[in-house]
Amino acid sequence: MDAFPSASDSRPNRVQVTEVGLRDGLQNEAVRLATSQKAELVRMLVNAGVGEFELTSFVSPRAVPALADAAELVAELQDLEDVHFSALVPNQRGAERALAAGVDSVVMFVSASESHNAKNVNAGVSESLASFERIAVRLEGSGIELRGAIATSFGCPFEGDVPVQSVVEIARRFVDLGVTRVSLGDTTGMATPPLVVDRVQQLRRATPSLSPALHFHNTRGIGLANVMQGLALGVERYESSIGGLGGCPFAPGATGNIASEDLVYLLSEMGIDTGIDLQCMIDAARFASRLMGRPLPGQVSKAGPRLATSDRSAVPTAEG
Repeated sequence: MDAFPSASDSRPNRVQVTEVGLRDGLQNEAVRLATSQKAELVRMLVNAGVGEFELTSFVSPRAVPALADAAELVAELQDLEDVHFSALVPNQRGAERALAAGVDSVVMFVSASESHNAKNVNAGVSESLASFERIAVRLEGSGIELRGAIATSFGCPFEGDVPVQSVVEIARRFVDLGVTRVSLGDTTGMATPPLVVDRVQQLRRATPSLSPALHFHNTRGIGLANVMQGLALGVERYESSIGGLGGCPFAPGATGNIASEDLVYLLSEMGIDTGIDLQCMIDAARFASRLMGRPLPGQVSKAGPRLATSDRSAVPTAEG
């Protein structure tokens, strides 16, 4: 495995943050938000400057009831301009529903491990890939962009290590379908900086036409460390969830994504432009916490920006 590159070598000046809280964030939550509540949160995030959303997933409502209102949510937000809404689709039926709803892109998702794919979409990897070929044919000429996502790219909760070649082979299949954007998913927080180097470099060698996005969970507390490694490699696209919401309902131990406001704070402090207002993101994270009825894992929404100050009179003075 190659040594870590210098962080100053390839660090981008601008990064695109894709908000996945409405999809990956809510799919595993016991609290079921109304469509109007989801839409209000999206509008707050758009006001903060977020322009890319993985908004929902057209999966079976029985499997993921929290996303049963996928079409209604897309319809509720049709008035928003200059905002890109993508939706996950596991098969042709999901793609048909996404097409009817009017999303901007569909994300065809498959796991790099057979065991997780069987649990996640009740299909083998080869079966999923075959369905993507049918999706590509069905959506040809529709104006809807095809994107790819590879879950368990850094490890599987059932199988352990996932060979990088499994990730690369799926990426090649996506390229054959005309996909130019693919997300590497860290489904249960098994990514580490060396694995990030390995996956990104191998993917670039094998599929140079693909633009990678990195989707980290903070299950073991190093989600932002993995982002730092991705930045050092020059990766410009990251997926995150407001407040750190999230987790896969079909993977044991899958806790929340990296928090969007924490990611924006890190990038801002590094002088990397996102086009997103940090204070507005903090407000959105606090609103999300109220909607869920509990504190969320994100840290910046609790502490505020680095230079936030407090009223001295409101803090007790030590005695003695």
